[in-house]
Amino acid sequence: MMRGVTGRLMLLDTASLYFRAYFGVPDSVKAPDGTPVNAVRGLLDFIDRLIRDHRPDDLVACMDADWRPHWRVELIPSYKAHRVAEEHTAGPDEEEVPDTLSPQVPVIEAVLDAVGIARVGVAGYEADDVIGTFTARAKGPVDIVTGDRDLYQLVDDARGVRVLYPLKGVGTLQLTDEAWLRGKYGVDGSGYADLALLRGDPSDGLPGVPGIGEKTAAKLLAEFGDLAGILAAVEDPGSKLTPTQRRRLDEARPYLAVAPKVVRVAHDVPLPDVSTAVPRTPRDPAELEVLAARWGLGGSLERLLTTLAA
Repeated sequence: MMRGVTGRLMLLDTASLYFRAYFGVPDSVKAPDGTPVNAVRGLLDFIDRLIRDHRPDDLVACMDADWRPHWRVELIPSYKAHRVAEEHTAGPDEEEVPDTLSPQVPVIEAVLDAVGIARVGVAGYEADDVIGTFTARAKGPVDIVTGDRDLYQLVDDARGVRVLYPLKGVGTLQLTDEAWLRGKYGVDGSGYADLALLRGDPSDGLPGVPGIGEKTAAKLLAEFGDLAGILAAVEDPGSKLTPTQRRRLDEARPYLAVAPKVVRVAHDVPLPDVSTAVPRTPRDPAELEVLAARWGLGGSLERLLTTLAA
């Protein structure tokens, strides 16, 4: 719960950002014991830059407590199925590639907690759902920082909700508002989820409607308003659907009946009661000092703390 936040709220899709930090910062950035900390330091640099450039009043690092919730998989079994980790046994000529990102995640969590940045994940939900619920409850403007286009569905000019999409680090952000969405996709924020479920998304295991790509989906939404309008047009012999479109949409009814619940982010996640105010001083200075020494966080942490104090 945000306790009546009315200032600018910044919501971080944390995994999306530390994933980008991991691939954007060389793994030669290491702790004193030689453990890579490129994702940790890169994320701290990202947060420092975001606070300096955008001056949020409130800040939440939203987490994936469950990146593939059972309730979504029940509706569409292929949902993120290809991402499920499979045990890989290296062949005689293969070298096992070490996972150097996963061990950094608990460090990231410990550092955020010691700094005092609110960190929220809710069992059974993805970070997207946490972001959707915080956005729905916000009384002021919201900046959503994510590399995931799925969250474009939350863009709402009337409420001051926009997506800051990193193009290069977080120094270059694409400011996504309704004008940008209409120019790029022909839909506004509320129409983006319908566009996404019609065209499908292989990266999320969403099949979409066969033969309905992004441009066709945008045209159908422009013509009929939303998914309900499109399905009504399938029933209407006088509608302007082509025979092929009508047949494909009709055959896709089982998918279209469940896809909206899977694609649309939840707005009713039971959020914990947390203070979301941007901290000015560390919540646990002693623990932060231990973490900084153990993991060699150096300038990245110092710059963030200086920015927070300012």
